[in-house]
Amino acid sequence: MFSLTAVPGAIIGAYIVTIISRNTFQYVFGAVLLVVAAYLLARPQKKIMSGGISQWQAVRRLTDSNNNVYEYSFDRILGLGFAFIVGIMAGLLGIGGGIIHVPVMIQVLNFPAHIATATSHFVVVISIFAAIMTHITSATFVGEIGRVIALSAGAVIGAQFGARLSRKVTGVLIIRLLAIGLAIIALRLLIAPF
Repeated sequence: MFSLTAVPGAIIGAYIVTIISRNTFQYVFGAVLLVVAAYLLARPQKKIMSGGISQWQAVRRLTDSNNNVYEYSFDRILGLGFAFIVGIMAGLLGIGGGIIHVPVMIQVLNFPAHIATATSHFVVVISIFAAIMTHITSATFVGEIGRVIALSAGAVIGAQFGARLSRKVTGVLIIRLLAIGLAIIALRLLIAPF
């Protein structure tokens, strides 16, 4: 469901990258990521609020392969809107958008951390494919196809290790590790230009 809005966002983001100043964008985005990282480090787990279920609420109950049961609900419209924004970030930054999607899914949509990371990976695979195809057709990746393929293969292999490792850690640790990763990316954007 989230991929339906993430893909158009990724295409739009891939076109936006050709018309804005990369330096200006990276400084603004780096500052935003630093704030998100600080927030997640300070508050890695949101207290789930109970309330009435509206017609736009999706209620989920999942049991994973280790028999862990996850029960949660989220606002579909809000989720679709955020997926669109994540798609734009994927096309614009070429980073997949998961660094924004996972915190939003956990802190705003009330997804459990393990479900948020898995869902985000699925959405990112589809949206980044759309972004890459857009970059290829607009000649943004001239001479870079080999690098794109190598990075994509690395991401697929790394995701397998990450999925196995996530079974052994708590949701709070996943969020704190994500926050540290966001802070590193933010500092890279703020300190060293592309």
